[in-house]
Amino acid sequence: MASRHLSLRLHPDALERLDSEGRRSRSTRSDLVKSLIEEGLRMRQHPGIVFRAGPAGRRPALAAGPDVWEVARVFRDPADHDGDAVSRTADLTGLEAGQVRTGMRYYAEYAAEIDEWIGRVDEEAERLEAAWLRERELLHR
Repeated sequence: MASRHLSLRLHPDALERLDSEGRRSRSTRSDLVKSLIEEGLRMRQHPGIVFRAGPAGRRPALAAGPDVWEVARVFRDPADHDGDAVSRTADLTGLEAGQVRTGMRYYAEYAAEIDEWIGRVDEEAERLEAAWLRERELLHR
């Protein structure tokens, strides 16, 4: 989708904070504003969701809990799926049912994005496990 232009006025303090954050995160002013607007809209549409920074980038999370991808991974796991997936996920994660529902409402709208996070995490886990097995083999010869 082609982007469209938006012009806005900011208080000088807000503009300085924006530029400071851009330097810190190595983002252009435009990219940072686009990201903040997108995250802000998503948080308004999904109360209880926040965005956290990390080595792999910013990701959606429960305000008082884990990342959405972590909840989605448990929720969509077919193992021992004997009924209410929300209750099962709450039991397995220690979250309240409302928190699970919050995460799953977000996941329902952004499933492809969350599934991509899960895929990246799985790839990294496989890479680390393979390295550990190689090291273990060397140490136990």
